[in-house]
Amino acid sequence: MAAVLVSQFHARDAEGRVYSVHEFQESIPSVDGSGPVTTYKLAIGDRVNKLADNEFLLVQTGVTLIREPETSVAS
Repeated sequence: MAAVLVSQFHARDAEGRVYSVHEFQESIPSVDGSGPVTTYKLAIGDRVNKLADNEFLLVQTGVTLIREPETSVAS
């Protein structure tokens, strides 16, 4: 089973550190047919669990991360 990178974003912890989070979807749908399985990892490979829409948990350390709002750049 291969995972495809579908998105990446930044998230901050309570101390203000910024983490680059990558969102992956498995190329094969889940066994129960509910759609593709989505997983999250830091750019350095540490696993991240999604808790809520913009809240994530860094599995290795138990640190909670909050997704940064999208910013648009004027051209």
